[in-house]
Amino acid sequence: MKWNDIRIGTIGGTLCSIWVSFSFGDVLQTVLMAALGTVVSYATSRILRKISNRK
Repeated sequence: MKWNDIRIGTIGGTLCSIWVSFSFGDVLQTVLMAALGTVVSYATSRILRKISNRK
């Protein structure tokens, strides 16, 4: 067995074990939370910019 074969097998096994641990619900929840965080961050920066321009 060559050294590259061992590396490929190890990487393949690691990726397969990681892939199985993800569920569609978890990925969807992460995407939705990231989108919500982006919207809140944008809105907060716009509100703070308007407040600072008034002074």
